[in-house]
Amino acid sequence: MLALLCFSLLLIAVDATVLHIAVPALTAALEPSAVELLWIIDVYSLVVAPLLVTFGTLGDKYGKRRFVLAGYVVFGVASLSAAFSTGPLALILSRALLGVGGAMIMPATLSIIRQVFTDRRERAIALGVWSAVAAGGAAAGPLVGGVLVEHFWWGAVFLINVPLLVVALPLAVRLLPRSHGDRGHRWDVPSAVLSTLGILFVAFGLKEAGHGGIAGAGPAFTIMIGGLGLLVWFTARQRRLSRPFLDIGLFAQRGFAVGVLCVLLSVFALVGLELMLAQYLQLVLGDSPLRAGARMLPLMIAAIAGGLCAAHLLQRFGLRATMTGGLALAGLALAPTLAWGAEQHPVMLGVCFAGIGFGVEVALLAASDTIMASAPESRAGGAAAIEETAYELGAGLGVAVLGTVTTIVYAPGVAAVPGVAPAALGQARESLASAAHVAREVGGPAGASLMEGARTAFVTALHSTVLVSVALLAVTAVAAAVLLPRRSSTAAGAEAPGHERVSA
Repeated sequence: MLALLCFSLLLIAVDATVLHIAVPALTAALEPSAVELLWIIDVYSLVVAPLLVTFGTLGDKYGKRRFVLAGYVVFGVASLSAAFSTGPLALILSRALLGVGGAMIMPATLSIIRQVFTDRRERAIALGVWSAVAAGGAAAGPLVGGVLVEHFWWGAVFLINVPLLVVALPLAVRLLPRSHGDRGHRWDVPSAVLSTLGILFVAFGLKEAGHGGIAGAGPAFTIMIGGLGLLVWFTARQRRLSRPFLDIGLFAQRGFAVGVLCVLLSVFALVGLELMLAQYLQLVLGDSPLRAGARMLPLMIAAIAGGLCAAHLLQRFGLRATMTGGLALAGLALAPTLAWGAEQHPVMLGVCFAGIGFGVEVALLAASDTIMASAPESRAGGAAAIEETAYELGAGLGVAVLGTVTTIVYAPGVAAVPGVAPAALGQARESLASAAHVAREVGGPAGASLMEGARTAFVTALHSTVLVSVALLAVTAVAAAVLLPRRSSTAAGAEAPGHERVSA
């Protein structure tokens, strides 16, 4: 049973990051614009984030088992559609449907673990395994993508889901416990609509504001402000509901608010940078997809090590020092990348990846501790739902914001090259992957010159995203150092060992 539930989570976690390595191959095949490429990458997380709570509450009403089974079917159909997409819009819609399937599966797996493992000690072990699978799956996504792109084609990163789901579906029918739900449980449709549209409108505005020029900035900001208005409306509605989607009142607890901020911004920095660094390895340093995925392995290994060490560090140094130290380590590990260009630096790259992975994972687990310790036992489910949403929202917004920053800095840095037509130059300015595709088509000295200029522009843009990420990590570290107690109180969080967590 636990193996099946963890396998379900593994599919969802890997799918959030597996495309990072496939970006150059995908761009050459589908030729998406910069905005379309960002949507392809992060529409998955942006759909999952608001729908986690939506499908969690629907599972309470109609039964969790049927949502897992339906999620398998949706995930399989969306994987087939994504693998054979013939254009950017088709792939964006397929990735959005994958997000719907993932959001149907993920909260139900956690609820079923709680239902099946009634002993607190067994449940803590089961949820620990669940959390480790989430961390390992997301970190291993680039390596899995590298292997598949290297030996097959970019669509294989989606197609591989189908045979796995064909095996998992009959096992789920046989093993998952039946549940009929609580038909008396009220499901608030306006809350679901407000949260989903609010997040998508904000993301759309952020992406378009960086790519539409002065003429497109006005409408983009209007859409973004409209999205923020919907989220404010959603928040006000949660305060009025007797059984809200998200327990907004928990943010009155200072430790809880700081913990959620740490989760959001840490994942924001990690996932956004992972996408940019994956392109840096392939298109600037010249690594193959498989080699690039392998070179990112220290990030995965260090993240797992950080998860294993975090509990001891919390006990030894306390909550405030552990969270602040983890964030500071991640920021310091990023700093050397500001001096990188197109030269090889294999040892330092591995050290930086290890520092980022270890520091972020330690900070995230410390944040989980303070989130659950700040919530009374009766509100632990609401606290976990907010934390879960913060993870996915951080991943989606990280790609949206840092990707937009990259494009704003990158596009003007790609200078005109004799022998390259204006239309081709415009395509090259969309992204580094697009520039590589155009350079191959142009060929000769003109193509080489275009690619050299594009690499230089991308490195400058990467430095800009690193600065933004370091600033965010520093702000969060200062907030943790100033606002958190030295040690968490376990009185309120008696169920802390058994809470949910979704890793980036």
